[in-house]
Amino acid sequence: MPRASHPPLDLDFDAPSEVVARALIGVTLLVDGVGGRIVETEAYDRDDPASHTFGGPTPRNAAMFGPSGRAYVYRSYGIHWCLNVVCREAGHGAGVLIRAIEPTMGIARMQARRGLDDLRLLCAGPGRVGQALGIDGSFNGKALDAPPFVLIPIDGEQPAVQVEVGPRIGISKAADVPWRFGEKGSRFLSKPFRTVPRAV
Repeated sequence: MPRASHPPLDLDFDAPSEVVARALIGVTLLVDGVGGRIVETEAYDRDDPASHTFGGPTPRNAAMFGPSGRAYVYRSYGIHWCLNVVCREAGHGAGVLIRAIEPTMGIARMQARRGLDDLRLLCAGPGRVGQALGIDGSFNGKALDAPPFVLIPIDGEQPAVQVEVGPRIGISKAADVPWRFGEKGSRFLSKPFRTVPRAV
């Protein structure tokens, strides 16, 4: 369980989104004291046809153009709120989608919001993450290093997190780009990583 006091997260959010996406695996994300360890992310960039910023700035995606280290929140299919971490320098247009979290804090509140008890399914998918953490449009553009957000670094006393890499899921454009990252062996992933057959 995270300590009451903790060092700040040493992560350069101006870095490319795929670098930030990998570095966030194992980091604890809390919103008003509710959340857990990030176990799955996906990276997006303005030159990426699957990114919301591919066509340039709009009122909907404005937060994704920076500054970095802030939240970009959008509604998927008019139903689910999804949380992203803005990356790169202001004006670039890149971000990291939080796809799955291992619940560790405020579990009862997450269960009430989600209407289920199964820990594995509480935050296994970006829409579930948004609902469990109480995310909505009011969080769009908020700084991730200030309340209600808290980002807690990986405990240096714990073994290093092993990260799996694979193609992003749930998209039709640039689907083979290997910008999905996840904690190897985690049972809290939204979906297992694809196994690539070895060449004979």
